[in-house]
Amino acid sequence: MVLANVYNNVAFDYDPYIWRIGWRSELRAGKGAENADINFYQNYDVTWGFDHVLALNRGRQIQLSMDLSSGAGFESKQSYGSGFFHMKIKLPDRNTAGVVTAFYLTSKGNNHDELDFEFLGNVEGKPYTLQTNVFVNGQGNREQRITLWFDPTADYHLYGILWNEHQIVFRVDDVPIRVFKNNRNIGVDYPSQPMKIEGSLWDGESWATDGGKTKTDWSYAPFKAQFQGFSINGCPITNDKSLIPQQCYSSSYWWNGQRYWNLDHHQQRKYENVRKTYMHYDYCTDRSRYPIPPPECLHP
Repeated sequence: MVLANVYNNVAFDYDPYIWRIGWRSELRAGKGAENADINFYQNYDVTWGFDHVLALNRGRQIQLSMDLSSGAGFESKQSYGSGFFHMKIKLPDRNTAGVVTAFYLTSKGNNHDELDFEFLGNVEGKPYTLQTNVFVNGQGNREQRITLWFDPTADYHLYGILWNEHQIVFRVDDVPIRVFKNNRNIGVDYPSQPMKIEGSLWDGESWATDGGKTKTDWSYAPFKAQFQGFSINGCPITNDKSLIPQQCYSSSYWWNGQRYWNLDHHQQRKYENVRKTYMHYDYCTDRSRYPIPPPECLHP
């Protein structure tokens, strides 16, 4: 089923580089993900696997590779306290069982906050799994898994996270796939630490495919993941602070505006369709792990 058929009753103008519905004015004002002129090294540093990182197109594209000797990773130069964080990614193709491509936000330390996109490879002919997770104060175990409605190895797609004081929204192109609301009023922790943006390509054969039963086939190495779109729309934290300053929740940042406190009607319909059609694991419904659902599951 293609995306146009899934959402044929919704006013939907597909563009993998612009999230048109709901955020159109901000993107047209130059605040969104379409700025292709940002050099990777303006906002990011390579952190490991230095000889497995290749800058292309004058730094407007980065290729991470993985073989038996190493994978690779990068992170933003600054930490952020709110924002709209995005990257255009083209995933490794062919037999990628055990291979994990990751794009995420994370703070540092043991009791860290983290917001994850993890793309779990598969044997050739079977689809990738996209796993998202939310860590707050070091506590994760909030996995959700979906199958994508397109081939993520054939072209670039936009993956993004909206994070403000009211909600966190994971999006694929312009489709919301996960929402984590601020439910502190019922005792659910919510990310409160400055986070950096990170990307990586690494070997997760111990768990990533079929629960670790299907291992990485190194005869297909090197595995290669491509990244584009290095502009950052976030509230930068210039000092070494452990908590987010109140200024990062200011309405002067467009992503903190009231229209981004909840999904609108069109976004909600798309979100519900993803959950119904493409989700195949949700920690909220896993009674073997959580006989009593976590409180945020009862107040989505």
